[in-house]
Amino acid sequence: MQSNRCAVYRTLIIIGFHFLWCCAAGAQDQNWGTQPDTAKVLKVQLVGQFWLRYNQSNPGTMVQGLPDSETFDIGIRRARIQAFAQITDRASLFLHYGFNNYNTNFSYGSNRRIQAFFHDFFGEYRITNGNELKLGAGLAFVNGLSRFSQPAVIAMPTLDIPMFGQATVEQIDVFGRKLSFTARGQIGPIDYRVALSDPFPVTTNGQTQPPISAASNFAQIGHTLQQQAYVIYQFRDHEPHTLSNLAGTYYGTRNVFNVAAGVIYQPRAMWRTLGADTLYENLLLMAVESMYDAPIDRFGTTLSAYVGFFHNDYGRNYMRYNAAMNTGTSMQVPSDSTQLKPLTQYGPSFGNTYPLYGTGNTVYSHVGVFFPKVIGTAGLMPYVSTTLSWYERLDHRLSDLYAIGCSLLLDGIRSRLSLEVQNRPTWGIDIETDPYGQLNQGIRRSQVVMQYQVVW
Repeated sequence: MQSNRCAVYRTLIIIGFHFLWCCAAGAQDQNWGTQPDTAKVLKVQLVGQFWLRYNQSNPGTMVQGLPDSETFDIGIRRARIQAFAQITDRASLFLHYGFNNYNTNFSYGSNRRIQAFFHDFFGEYRITNGNELKLGAGLAFVNGLSRFSQPAVIAMPTLDIPMFGQATVEQIDVFGRKLSFTARGQIGPIDYRVALSDPFPVTTNGQTQPPISAASNFAQIGHTLQQQAYVIYQFRDHEPHTLSNLAGTYYGTRNVFNVAAGVIYQPRAMWRTLGADTLYENLLLMAVESMYDAPIDRFGTTLSAYVGFFHNDYGRNYMRYNAAMNTGTSMQVPSDSTQLKPLTQYGPSFGNTYPLYGTGNTVYSHVGVFFPKVIGTAGLMPYVSTTLSWYERLDHRLSDLYAIGCSLLLDGIRSRLSLEVQNRPTWGIDIETDPYGQLNQGIRRSQVVMQYQVVW
């Protein structure tokens, strides 16, 4: 009797795995957008991005209780399970589950057993016969501002996304997602999306909130809705429209040239002190951008280029340090007056972080060239990227980040190996020459990252 039950269980398990395999067979492109919609289809996708990294630490960095000027770490940048269900020829459902930024410093001093979470849970209904209008609701990655505010993270010409594009990440959203009611579509050359979003309270982001000060920060009292809009004018091929995620490159499979503009607005989202009073300020983020991604010869060699201008107003002197998968755990403020005093009040300024978000202007650009079938069937894509920011808190002085790298596409985006060298600024207060403190740029720091990406 026991052996019969075991045989039945084995049979059910085999059938279940076979079913998942068949359902996932169609999930081969970077954001499931190159195939036409088909009624009653389930597509499942597994994503893993794994890092080996050497990093020169920011001055004063402590790693697990000891000062450390350089580190080597092994981590999981992203681990995701995604499922897209075409319920009927008009209704769809998207589920996205997983975790990010898991290295040995994750949750240092607490529980290392990481809690995965839902990134997206989004339902959508196509109103028109074509893609002219789709209405949706849920925890959604339908955002304003930029394509990098809703990126298809596995289809980037660079090793990783430009993180500043996810402008409120983990402050009033869930890794860029918000509870939203959305409308999006394609009308002729126009691709548009608008969203009315209900942001999360900043007090629920799991971090200790800074006290209100003369520099603006996300308000801990009050609740307002957020409005978002993003419009693309497509001169050549239309980009996929199954999901809202936007790729950074199509590796020669499309001929894309477009210009776009986006905005995010939320009244009374920020606060600061003004004398003895509390002053609320609006959040207003705006961007214009252009992307070119197309073959340039008959062999499929592809030029991928992007430039975007971002004007972000988070309120007076707002700035926040951040970076992917911090290599440090705390900051040791130097007692030597000849050393710069770190800007510790603007987030974790230790490890590999830099001023990533702030009130001011940013110009981001990248250029890459994809060479197909360089090593057998494998393609090669070298690239460079620059992030130039002028933040109010840094007296509008240039804060510049540079990266150079190359990806080996062993099997397209399904199996990709990337190597990137990044160089970043550090900042601090000079109290040696000025007893009141003077802002100065410190030594520059670098990191080298190898990433292996595998997608099923």
